[in-house]
Amino acid sequence: MQGRGLALSPPFRQTLIMIATVEPQALPAEWLAHRYDPGHDAIHFIQASREERRAAAFLTDEHLPGAAKPLVMRRQDVVRSVSATRLNFIFHSAYCCSTLLANAYDRPGSSMSLKEPVLLNDIVGWRHRGGEPAAIGEVLRDGLATLSRGFTPAESCVIKPSNVVNGLASAMLTMRPEATALLVHAPLDAFLGSIAGKGLWGRRWVRELLAKLLKEGLVDLGFGPEEIFLHTDLQVAATGWLAQHALFAKLAAAWPDRVRTLNSETLLANPHAALAALDQLFGVDATEDDRAQIVSEVFTRHAKFGGDFDARDRERNRRDATEIHGEELAMVSQWALAVATSAGVDSVLPLPLIAD
Repeated sequence: MQGRGLALSPPFRQTLIMIATVEPQALPAEWLAHRYDPGHDAIHFIQASREERRAAAFLTDEHLPGAAKPLVMRRQDVVRSVSATRLNFIFHSAYCCSTLLANAYDRPGSSMSLKEPVLLNDIVGWRHRGGEPAAIGEVLRDGLATLSRGFTPAESCVIKPSNVVNGLASAMLTMRPEATALLVHAPLDAFLGSIAGKGLWGRRWVRELLAKLLKEGLVDLGFGPEEIFLHTDLQVAATGWLAQHALFAKLAAAWPDRVRTLNSETLLANPHAALAALDQLFGVDATEDDRAQIVSEVFTRHAKFGGDFDARDRERNRRDATEIHGEELAMVSQWALAVATSAGVDSVLPLPLIAD
């Protein structure tokens, strides 16, 4: 599937691969830790400049020219030379401006951002295929350290994983005690409108996502897989949204000093205040002028496809979807709120980054 970076890559074939002999410390930061091969306990690096990463909607093969020529290194050889770097996370429930926020933290000399790195998806895929939990934890720790190598020593790293990785959010916050996290979501009605407006592609995507959430054991809303099979596409979309909302509430309760939540509509209504609060949470130094420039450059372009795009365009797209699918959207929204009440899922997340 194109665009979201959701699909888990298939396991590597168990064939002989060439392991690089280059000294890890000689590997520049331009070499991105791109894939993890559990069969050989190896990390695949690819050349991806800052400009290429910035231009890519997601750090997937179709967006990175160097993906066809990986440099393969043993994980143990790599981690011996990786120095500690401040790491922060943007976890999200999709179609909520998370890519826009990741773009806002591409700040040379201060911070760099990684948009849905495939290496983390590989670890989730390995987990779903029955990988041993202790080994997965070790690789996740080393994978995060390797991903977070900045272009300069002063740069911190902001990782926005694919939301298929959300099931590992608790583990990542546990193993990186310096890390803080922003949990971003769109309001339910806005999320459903986004899915409806994307037609067949969007409806298929939410089913794929929910299948992954079920494997992670994150769907506890009072009905089983057979009942979910009978749900309409937009009911499936709402179920996935509720499951992730419940997870975010648990993360906020577990780490109230390190986690904040943000509604996409609040972000778009007041991007300056949101960036100021997020800079403080992430420990990134910036002035009001810096943030004003970021808003003018990043918040006025489509986060994934480029070109002019702002909050008014987003609202126009939503109105178009409502005009076509309004009756179905209203029915599913009402149904989802009843499910949330029954399952004890609050529609408003705690610990907001800024006030609505």
